[in-house]
Amino acid sequence: MTKKSIAVLCSGGDGPGMNAAIRSVVRSAYFEGIDVYGVYKGFEGLLDKSVAHLDLSSVGNIIQRGGTIIYTSRSSRFMQAEYRTQAAEFLKDLGVSGLIVIGGNGSFNGAALLHKEHGIPVACLPGTIDNDIEGTEFSIGFDTALNTAVEAIDKIRDTATSHDRTFLVEVMGRSSGLIAITVAIATGAEAVIFPDLKVDLASVAYTVKRGVTRGKKSSIIIVAEGEKEGLSHVYQKELQEAYGLETKLCILGHIQRGGNPSPRDRFLGSFMGNMAVKALVQGEKAVATVVRDGKFAIAPLNECLSKRNDFDRSLLDLLNVLAL
Repeated sequence: MTKKSIAVLCSGGDGPGMNAAIRSVVRSAYFEGIDVYGVYKGFEGLLDKSVAHLDLSSVGNIIQRGGTIIYTSRSSRFMQAEYRTQAAEFLKDLGVSGLIVIGGNGSFNGAALLHKEHGIPVACLPGTIDNDIEGTEFSIGFDTALNTAVEAIDKIRDTATSHDRTFLVEVMGRSSGLIAITVAIATGAEAVIFPDLKVDLASVAYTVKRGVTRGKKSSIIIVAEGEKEGLSHVYQKELQEAYGLETKLCILGHIQRGGNPSPRDRFLGSFMGNMAVKALVQGEKAVATVVRDGKFAIAPLNECLSKRNDFDRSLLDLLNVLAL
């Protein structure tokens, strides 16, 4: 009898903890007597037939490494039905009984289409620093990105205090403001700007100047990057020209995606990887691993296909109180 096998890929942006998930998938699968194919560079790897067997040794000593050992990419070709057909045929030729996808919202939707159109069983793990996948409270990589941003902003605070300055610090998150508001509270920032919300720079300038008046020696304004590049420069210019608030600008950028994953992200990746394998073994066809009410669960994939861009707006009230 032919030995069962599954495939695993990472898609979209990389995030710390993906290697922990890959390691868990491989070792959990081998525990169940299942071989694993690693697909290089996400859905593009399916189209290019770029795969390799992953054995127990190939995932040794990777749990602490950032990025992903099987690489990742965004595939414009996979968005077209004809290429999804090619990918499905390749998976069937390989003889795999299921595909595990680690990625964000776009990756989940790609996996859902592969199942809907061609019947490929899929299990998806939320892997994105933006933490913007509907249906789960946490995604792999989010916690590490927070820690990286907080550490960087703490250092910026030191130099801001030394020079009696105000800094604008842009953090990642695209259309999700969750990194920005969490980091703002965790670093004692004076204000936060969300490009997707109505930007009230007058209020931001007032808050900073109020603090200066009472003797503050530094101020930090967190900016969520938004979908359009360069907005932080626009805000910096307007704060200076319209409100007389001189600022220094620091864009943290992709440093937030890299580095050793935090213990939490290693745990998330390890637990979710094991859950995904078990789900496929148990005959699940289209599911996602999620955290709900603080507990791990398996959810129907169709419940996790939208972006969760909003956050608890009471956090803004908390920031305003703490910035007094």
